[in-house]
Amino acid sequence: MLLVAVLLGAAWLAWGEGLRKTGGAGVAYAARVGCSCRFVADRSLDDCAKDRLAGMELVSLSDDAAARSVTASIPLVASETAAYREGYGCVLQEWRD
Repeated sequence: MLLVAVLLGAAWLAWGEGLRKTGGAGVAYAARVGCSCRFVADRSLDDCAKDRLAGMELVSLSDDAAARSVTASIPLVASETAAYREGYGCVLQEWRD
């Protein structure tokens, strides 16, 4: 069990930064597209999830109807939120490191 934990830790150190960057771009894309589908096209989030591209299975989407926003996340890797703004469509929240 300890060996597995050490190997997972080593893998995270070796590939973690690249995974966070790639995952960050993926969730940003998913948040903006999901927000557009939900609040511009006025579809349910479950219906929007049917349109996901292959390879996006790890990304989960959640919406906040009051804030008119969609958050996309890959647990322990990345999370981004896009919000609908009248006249602009869906825009990503400011990037934070």
